[in-house]
Amino acid sequence: MTVQQGNFLDARQVVQVKEGMTRAQVRFLLGTPMLPDAFDRDRWDYLYYLKVGRLQKAEEQRLTIYFTDDKVSRIENVGAPTEVPATEAPAASTPAAESPPAKTP
Repeated sequence: MTVQQGNFLDARQVVQVKEGMTRAQVRFLLGTPMLPDAFDRDRWDYLYYLKVGRLQKAEEQRLTIYFTDDKVSRIENVGAPTEVPATEAPAASTPAAESPPAKTP
């Protein structure tokens, strides 16, 4: 039985989070945090847990974002991916991202 819980963290998104970003920018990239802390408004925890079968070890990831004056002041990464595969090109340079030429009637 597979058990998956939390926020799936993609390396392309994780590497874009930088100090100085606003809460809205972080929420746009990563979504709503899995664990909003009722005692500390300035800490967001993104947790991901994946357990496949009974014999394999569970995969656990945690990305904690700390805010000061509503801007990212510190990032703690425990197991979240940060390496984007080299075979992936930036979105702007792919043919699919370019708009097709306009047709005239």
